[in-house]
Amino acid sequence: MNQTAIITGASSGIGLALALEMGRQGYNLGLTARRTERLQALKEQLLAMPSMAGKQVEWLAMDVQDTAQVPKSMTALIGKFAQVDVVVANAGANQLTGVGKGQLQEQLDMIQTNLLGAVATVDAAAEYFRARKAGHIVGISSLASLTPIPKQAAYCATKAGFSMYLDASAIELKRYNIHVTKILPGFVKTDIVDNMEQFPFLVSAEQAAREMMQHIRKRRSTGVVPGYPWRAVKPLLANMPSGLWRYIKI
Repeated sequence: MNQTAIITGASSGIGLALALEMGRQGYNLGLTARRTERLQALKEQLLAMPSMAGKQVEWLAMDVQDTAQVPKSMTALIGKFAQVDVVVANAGANQLTGVGKGQLQEQLDMIQTNLLGAVATVDAAAEYFRARKAGHIVGISSLASLTPIPKQAAYCATKAGFSMYLDASAIELKRYNIHVTKILPGFVKTDIVDNMEQFPFLVSAEQAAREMMQHIRKRRSTGVVPGYPWRAVKPLLANMPSGLWRYIKI
């Protein structure tokens, strides 16, 4: 295998875990994030792996909030490789926010990053893959796209919007031999939100990355992570009684 993948938001959380898992599987990797010192440290860690012998790792600073720069940055990073096979639109942000509690800017920032930045990333990847007439786009959405969660109104909205964008893109891009995989993680332990231990069925970022790779390698249209118990629960989320949230303190 000599596959090349680009991962946005690779400096921490799911993006970092996914980069390391792809490294274990011998991918050439292009990494983006805002924190360049972390990207350089990750590059060195990856190249020290036996599985990465002879592989290529490149990084480029990119803030997906600056949507005007995303196409230029993606083109520059893609250009460092002979060919790119997979683009993972992972960069995202989350924090607990209250509606009408003076946190409008925090909510708007989340929308800019999680929705507009993700759309800009997917669009740039699609432009490259359409020219190649082949490729694989992976979008990291969330099970939060399926159900309203208190103090997560903006986050849920961004992920619902991104999920719909991915679903529509999959239909549009199929004729160009471009596969689209939508990943729906449940609660994953990262530093993106404090006190994650209060949420049910919490898994580590490493476990989440391993399961995500199964969906990516098989080019599934949708991947629920972790599979247990969320695959069984997923059909119920859209109709979950709002009163259940009183038993989960957020």
